[in-house]
Amino acid sequence: MKLNEFPQVKGILRENVSLSEKTFLGVGGRAEFLFEPADMDDLVFFLKEIPETIKITPLGSMSNVLIRSGGIDGIVIMLGDWFKNIFVEDNILEVGAAVLCSKVSTFSMDHELGGMEFLMGIPGTIGGAIKMNAGCFGSEIVNILVECEGILSDGNVKWFKKDDIGASYRCTNIPDNCIITRAWFKGIPNVNYSIPKKVKEIIEQRKSSQPIGVRTCGSTFKNPDGFKAWQLIEQAGCRGMKFRGAQVSEKHCNFIINTGNATAEDIEILGEQVAKKVFDKTGVKLEWEVIKLGNSN
Repeated sequence: MKLNEFPQVKGILRENVSLSEKTFLGVGGRAEFLFEPADMDDLVFFLKEIPETIKITPLGSMSNVLIRSGGIDGIVIMLGDWFKNIFVEDNILEVGAAVLCSKVSTFSMDHELGGMEFLMGIPGTIGGAIKMNAGCFGSEIVNILVECEGILSDGNVKWFKKDDIGASYRCTNIPDNCIITRAWFKGIPNVNYSIPKKVKEIIEQRKSSQPIGVRTCGSTFKNPDGFKAWQLIEQAGCRGMKFRGAQVSEKHCNFIINTGNATAEDIEILGEQVAKKVFDKTGVKLEWEVIKLGNSN
């Protein structure tokens, strides 16, 4: 389709948009089309009006995504300001899917609700965090989730209770064609610890153990059953390993960083080299936690 053949929307619809500067890794190609809906009605209308054959790719802050240099075909959908609101009532937070996880942690702290401190350690948005059941420092999204709202690629809205999403380690059964739009989380009032102190401890622990202030997108590989991915990578001698502009972090070897001039392909090749070395050394197969999208050049 051509740009002028799409339905008229209230939001922003653009063609051939670079995604690299929007990603945490600073690499990647272009979106064939990028749609930023003005609100929920705009998103529903758009999805109902476009041909069902067009591929839809929802993206958040892209904190856990590697976009290949060939870019993404079809329509990339990124949620804007209308999806960045937070409300609280009776210890339940209603959170837009485009809200950063760290903001939810701060909001919860300001309202003296516990249980959400760990979100300070997750760099992405709530929508993506729910989709993959993100977690850190001993907790994960499903532990606080009550319900979430999503919209399917045909424009139909669907709700998922906590028990409906089939959450497991870094995984849910929420359909790939579902865009999370809102979520409801249950906070814990009157906790017997200092929420600000716990949040500060998480911030300090993250600073001391992870590469901060560099181009990276969090843990590269999932932890295999019974193992820590970083320990396997260390054991295989991969700490600091390089491929062109990509490097395994010296500080935390389950992070791959863009040292300044890496391509998406450099990062993916380095990751595959690390996985092979780990398998050759330990017999354990690493699975990517980073989501790889798009076409190679």
